[in-house]
Amino acid sequence: MKKFALALLGLVSAGLGFAAAAPTRPNVLFIAVDDLRPEFGAYGASYVKSPNLDRLAREGITFNRAYCQQAVCSPTRSSLLTGTRPDTTKVWDLVTHFREALPDVVTLPQHFKNSGYFVQGMGKIFHGSLDDPQSWSVPWGTPKADTYALPENVTLNARRYGVDPDGDNLPAAGGKGKGKGKKGKAADADAAPAAKNIRGPAFEGADVPDDTFQDGKVAALAVSTLREISQKKEPFFLAVGFVKPHLPFISPKKYWDLYDPAKIELAPNKFRAKDSPDYAILPGGELRNYYGIPEGSVPDDLARQLKHGYYAAISYMDAQLGKVLDELDRLDLRKNTIVILWGDHGWKLGEHDAWCKHSTCENDTNTALLLSAPGMKKTGTKTNSIVEFVDIYPTLAELAGLPLPKHLEGVSFKPLLDNPAQTWKTAAFSQYPRAAGKSGAGALMGYSMRTERYRLTVWVSRTDHTKIDAIELYDHELDPQENTNIAKAPANSELVDKLLVQWRKGWQGAKPVVTAAR
Repeated sequence: MKKFALALLGLVSAGLGFAAAAPTRPNVLFIAVDDLRPEFGAYGASYVKSPNLDRLAREGITFNRAYCQQAVCSPTRSSLLTGTRPDTTKVWDLVTHFREALPDVVTLPQHFKNSGYFVQGMGKIFHGSLDDPQSWSVPWGTPKADTYALPENVTLNARRYGVDPDGDNLPAAGGKGKGKGKKGKAADADAAPAAKNIRGPAFEGADVPDDTFQDGKVAALAVSTLREISQKKEPFFLAVGFVKPHLPFISPKKYWDLYDPAKIELAPNKFRAKDSPDYAILPGGELRNYYGIPEGSVPDDLARQLKHGYYAAISYMDAQLGKVLDELDRLDLRKNTIVILWGDHGWKLGEHDAWCKHSTCENDTNTALLLSAPGMKKTGTKTNSIVEFVDIYPTLAELAGLPLPKHLEGVSFKPLLDNPAQTWKTAAFSQYPRAAGKSGAGALMGYSMRTERYRLTVWVSRTDHTKIDAIELYDHELDPQENTNIAKAPANSELVDKLLVQWRKGWQGAKPVVTAAR
């Protein structure tokens, strides 16, 4: 009977495009990276030194068209970890906890815990201190570390007064609670009252060890935790959150030295999109929290320093990732461990004469996503199929053989691991709030739909979605940088109407046909 069961397992695995695997549930190494845009080796940017990210990509699949649901930390993490969208979590800011709207929702790590996994989290998983205790088998924790190494920068940074580093000057009031935060008042963080230059500098490259900063300490904790939990009888789900390359761009000097500043290229489109609404992309008040960052356009020499710091921070984080992957290999756990790495949203590095995230544009919503799973037949592959971050929850559950909760608003993209080129979702959906529209139109929400060729963003009243304040349309075949809004052109009126029909169907109308037919 036992031989029959093992044979049946092999047949099922082969039928799903996987080689026969051991009859044990896979472990999960779940890696979150803050503000990591898809610009490193695995995405064709060989000038960014990312050997461990690239190593993970070679052992799995790289998603070129992965999209987050709202490009700022707490909303995107709340959406991914609950498998629901921001309008369901009611998290559009940095201070609201998703359990205010969804008190009984089962999060992704909680689902694994309820299914017999040992689940532990460390570093930045949920935003800030908006933790969710019921998600973990043991309390979540993050090692304390210095933000800066140089004494003069420590002194400058001491002037800050509780401004959330993700928030473009949005006060973090209520965001320090253990279980739930208070609902934020500002609909648009970038339009909140300014608190300029109250932090330390935006970058630093001191000659210090890796474990001076949080990511080095988190990597060390992850390594020691892997050693401990590898001895347990139950499978594990280990969530590890790295904070770099989030501002400030801090890393040890050896990572700065990997880059020649003279070879760092500036954004080619240092201008706002033609004919787009003024509020579509804002300058990036988050950056202006840091000492020495001027109002208005960032000068080219400073922009080059900022990009240098961002790339160095990626390389620093990458080295910490390597320590964790090395330990996974040393413990001989890799062959039965799903490894997924995601950047919580994209980031602007001067594109559209702006910085940071906080918009619906491609730079902000297109994200880094790498996945390696036991038994994959096709490794080192890339896919251009459209996936969303709400799809990560059902994908990991299906890969682990767990049932899919009914509340999920995404679709497992497991079939793409076997056939990366297959037709998949017809669109991805993202959103971002703004405090006011044209002529004092009131609070808005921009709902963006990214299809194979186009990005359509419709800015509507927060209280009445039938009231449209503005429409943006970008043709990625002709304008991949989204430099010209063509929605107003009379020649495109029929195209706009056609895309609006698809937009109104929403994410439910964009599901892959193979899933809908199940």
